[in-house]
Amino acid sequence: MGSSDETRHEVDVVVIGAGQAGLSSAYHLRRDGAAPGTGFVVLDAAPSPGGAWRHRPATLTMAKVHGIFDLPGSRFGPGEIDADRPVAEVVTDYFAAYERRNALPVLRPERVDTVHESGDRLLVRAGEREWAARAVINATGTWRRPYWPAYPGAADFTGRQLHSAGYRGPAEFAGRRVVVVGGGNSAAQILSEIADVAAAATWVTRRPPVFRDSFTREDGRAAVARVEERVRAGLPPQSVVSVTGLAYTTVVKEALRKGALTRLPMFDRILPTGVVWSGGRFVPADVIVWATGFRPDLGHLAPLRLREPGGGIVMDGTRVVAQPRLHLVGYGPSASTVGANRAGRAAAREVVRLLARDLPAQDTG
Repeated sequence: MGSSDETRHEVDVVVIGAGQAGLSSAYHLRRDGAAPGTGFVVLDAAPSPGGAWRHRPATLTMAKVHGIFDLPGSRFGPGEIDADRPVAEVVTDYFAAYERRNALPVLRPERVDTVHESGDRLLVRAGEREWAARAVINATGTWRRPYWPAYPGAADFTGRQLHSAGYRGPAEFAGRRVVVVGGGNSAAQILSEIADVAAAATWVTRRPPVFRDSFTREDGRAAVARVEERVRAGLPPQSVVSVTGLAYTTVVKEALRKGALTRLPMFDRILPTGVVWSGGRFVPADVIVWATGFRPDLGHLAPLRLREPGGGIVMDGTRVVAQPRLHLVGYGPSASTVGANRAGRAAAREVVRLLARDLPAQDTG
């Protein structure tokens, strides 16, 4: 959907972000009664569809990915897709077709700068344009906020440091000594791929990795409950993925087969030419890859002053307790793709009910 020349718009709902959570929210808003284009609009910072998936390296193919969850009302159908195609291409095509088929009113690129209170509305600003909305569903995810932990000596390292978000494939690591920090699937993928070309690859994690043969529904509920407990306490959410361990996916099995998942505990300091532990062990390094995850991308919500002293945002389901016209999806317990679908449906239903409650006051005014 193209952008108009107008700078101010009044709408019922603004959805911020067109990844899995944002598209799920938009789908349910349309289905549950908010008219597309006038009733709601989706603002996406990216120039094209695909959400965070569009940034995945070309080496992450369909054969390697653990799973792509269906968007609501649309089966993904991975059995019909070439296993050697990059996931970034496949999911971008899937999301683009989904937007077209459901006539979702996505505007891009529209990077939201701030959200302010404005009477009984929330004012969403993106560059020179603004939308005055009766409700906002925020679905900005985490991709734009890679987490880099602070470690002594990091500024003195003479090699290269990058976050896993900037990883584009193993070729640039040929003949290099690489330290990969992090215990998740991204670290496993990178280690599996660079094992074939790097002079040396060292895996470092804060906690010993937990490998799981299976992940039951009960395990999933327990993981989500731990994240929800933190959110209710006003603490920053812990990633759902961080409490699930490493499943024996194709990538993990491949890395284990190559002997790439021999883990060392976290080092104590970074030296100009490597990393060192308190006992004196030293590992030389040309590159340090921080596969250390992401944080929620919520800087544009700062004017609403939502954060509690503990650093988090208190939620009731997807609704922000301190600002009932704002819902967060893809945040905390709904940070996984399957959770994002459910959260999008829940947020849309609550927002439609909110709009219905507002109508009598508007009609009599």
